[in-house]
Formats: sequence, C-alpha cells, structure tokens
Amino acid sequence: MFYKILFLVVLLLAALAAYHALLNKRHPSAAFGWIAVCLLYPFLGPLLYFLFGINRVRTRARKLERRSPFRIDFTYEDTDDDSKAIIQHTPEAFAEIASISDAVSRRPLVGGNSIRMLINGEQAYPEMMKSIEKAERTLYLSTYIFETNETGRRFIELLSQASDRGVDVRVIIDGIGEKYSIPRAGTLLEKHHVRFARFLPPKLFPPSIHVNLRNHRKILISDASLAFVGGMNISDRHLAERKGNASRVQDVHFRIEGPVVSQVEHVFLEDWKFCTGDVSIPNSVLLEEKGRAFCRAIEEGPNEDLDKLSMILNGAVSLAKHRVLIMTPYFLPPREMLSALQAAALRGVKVNVILPSKNNLPFVHWATQNMLWELLLRGVRIFYQPPPFDHAKLFVVDDHYAQIGSANIDPRSLRLNFELAIEIFDRETVDAISKYVESKCALSKEISLKEIDSRTLGVRTRDALAWLFSPYL
Repeated sequence: MFYKILFLVVLLLAALAAYHALLNKRHPSAAFGWIAVCLLYPFLGPLLYFLFGINRVRTRARKLERRSPFRIDFTYEDTDDDSKAIIQHTPEAFAEIASISDAVSRRPLVGGNSIRMLINGEQAYPEMMKSIEKAERTLYLSTYIFETNETGRRFIELLSQASDRGVDVRVIIDGIGEKYSIPRAGTLLEKHHVRFARFLPPKLFPPSIHVNLRNHRKILISDASLAFVGGMNISDRHLAERKGNASRVQDVHFRIEGPVVSQVEHVFLEDWKFCTGDVSIPNSVLLEEKGRAFCRAIEEGPNEDLDKLSMILNGAVSLAKHRVLIMTPYFLPPREMLSALQAAALRGVKVNVILPSKNNLPFVHWATQNMLWELLLRGVRIFYQPPPFDHAKLFVVDDHYAQIGSANIDPRSLRLNFELAIEIFDRETVDAISKYVESKCALSKEISLKEIDSRTLGVRTRDALAWLFSPYL
C-alpha cells in the first residue's frame, strides 16, 4: 500500500512539474523538453526541474524592485521630454534605434558623456586602481571573476585602504565566479574588513543551487562620477602583454564620465539590494557634461520582463545601412538574430563577425561551428582571431551606434546572466571602437562555407551534439 501511495505521489509531482513548465517557460522547445523529462523520468525529472528549471530569481528580484526607492520604472510614453528631444535630433536611422531602446530599456538617453577604450589589463587596471586611490566618498565594485593572484590582491589592498580612510566601499562577487581561485576573494576582503556581498552563492543547506543564474556584470564606480565597464574580470590573465603568461586573455574595458554614470550606479545599488536587502539611495549630484556622447545603460537578466538586449540588438541590425561589426568570444545567437543578420547581409550591408579561433570553452566553439553555415550562405563574413584568446564584446552599427559591456551573444548572456550594456550614440567614439575591431579583423582568418562544409563526419557530429545543448552552454 505504501509503495502504491508513493508511486501516485511521484506521478502527481511529475504532472505538476510538467504543468508548471507548460505555463511558465517562454520558449516552446524549453517547455517541451522539461515536460518530456518530467513525464519520462517521474522522480528524477521533477527534481532536476526544481533545481535548474524554475527561475526563482525573477520572482525575488521583482519584489525587490517594487520596494526599491530608486527604481526607474516608466513606459515609453512616460519618458522625459529631454530624451525624446535627443532622439528627434539624431540622424534618422539612429533615432529609430534610440526609439526602440528607449521604449524597451526604461532608462533615458543622456548626453554629455566621455568614453575611452582601455585595451587589456595593462591599460585598464592602472586607471581603475588610480580611481580607487583617489576616491573620497564611495567605491562600488562588481565583478564575475575576482582572482586572488597578484592583480586581485592589489585591488583588495587598495579597497582596504579606501575603506580605512572612510570611503563607503562595497563589493559584489558572484557566488560561482569567486571560486576560480584559492583563497577566495571574499575571504581576503573579509580579512581586510571590506564590505562585500556574494551574489547567489550555491548552498546545500538550505538548498539554493542557482548555477545558471550568474551576475556577469563588471562595474567599478568611484565617487558616483567615474565608472569603468566592459568585459574584463579581475585577474592576472588579462595582462595580455606578458608573453610568458600562459593563460593570457585579451580584452577591452571602458572609462566613462558624465551623466550616464548615475545609471550605472543605479544598476549596482539594485544588485546590492538584491544581495543584501539593504536600501541605499544613489548619489543625487547632477553630473556635469564631460563629452559629446549620448549614452544609456541597459541592464539584462532573468528578473526582467522582456529580452531587452536581444530586442535592441535585433532592431539595430535590422536598421543598419552600411555595416554591422560584431566581436564576441561566445557566439550562439537566437534564431531571431540569425535572421536579422542574414537579412542585413542580403540587402547589401557589410556584416562581419569576429570570433576567437581557439576558445577557452571548446564546446561553445563546437556548437558555434554547427550553425555558421546559415550565416555564410547568406553573405555574412566570419573571421577567426589567432591566439591568445580574445574576450572582448563589441557591437557596432554604421558610424554612430555601438554597444559595449559584459554581454556575449549567447543564451547564457541573453537569457540567464545578469548583464550590463552601454549604448553609445557618437561618431568619434564609435569610430575608435570600429578601428579596433577592424584591426582585429585584419589579423584574422576569414572562414569560408567550403571549410565549414568540409568538416569530417566525426567533427560535424561533435559540433551538432554540442549545438543540441546550446541553450544550456
């Protein structure tokens, strides 16, 4: 009798889990997959769905956002008149892009920003450290990987010194990214009495296994007036000019001054509230104009109602007139973006995608190879960069529009991770980014459709199997 009751309970749980997936999954393939797993494996399936399939972060984050005193929450119709005026006075194609992101992002486009590209850790880290040394009031740092090698320990030392002199120092470390090195960065920060929080650290008791939901943002804000954003973690590996550095990684980071810094600060403080429950009012100082770039911060994550970043990227590609440049380490675009890139190439737009020839995540490289033929067939040009591995994430449309930040073009960044992108409307800044991407392109090898088609059956099978799991890579 006991086993019959247990059997019925297991079947009921499987049915409930399948029904939950049916009602809550946004993509038919994901819903169908989880329903099949739950029904075919009545005990293991619901358990896996409970651990990995339910997005608990969205519910929790929405509650925090509703209680947040500084949450920017408005519709396109409520956007301030200044933002609409800016859009109206930009070139037509870019006004259309700005209108899309204005409606989707819930943040205004602001002018008067200065943006400077910093190449590799050799340029980025000294600037970041200098800003920590000069900070007088606040220092906010968020990073995915915070290694405790030479670079990481120097950052911790400077953060500790800033805290000792009375600066409000706060650090957010991702609960998984912290585990890339021993001792843990959190352990050293605690030892130096630096205030920090872990973002969704995995725990067994009580169970809290959010392996897929990571804070991938890289943010440093000094005195609410200077920000650094991009894709660079804190690690010796980003000292790419050290030829003896076997694990060296190339990357770019950006130094930003101007009104958009306040939007970056908002993003950090929302994450701080998410991690700690503490409410902090952002700096209310009106930031002076430092340049001519119009910018907007776009936050993306599983707590958001829409796939904001995907929607804006697709819209920008669809509006391109002359060129689209994409540089990313991980390239597994959603079907909608594949179609937008194909359509752009077919109407005569130059579409170049620059990828690393040797990836630090081989299975992502394999999955990418399985879908490249679709782009090559329609005239999209694919380039493979030679080693060392390049971690930069850059997106350019024509001469006036670019996106920088932490997001890759893959399911993890566009659906699972908490990411930050900065939109840039400015010919001078976009020109500098374009020249960097084109210089990388010149050093790269262009891949032809013939090369992709000539892969051996074994390689094609490997790539197809990796692609099959691409939503989870």
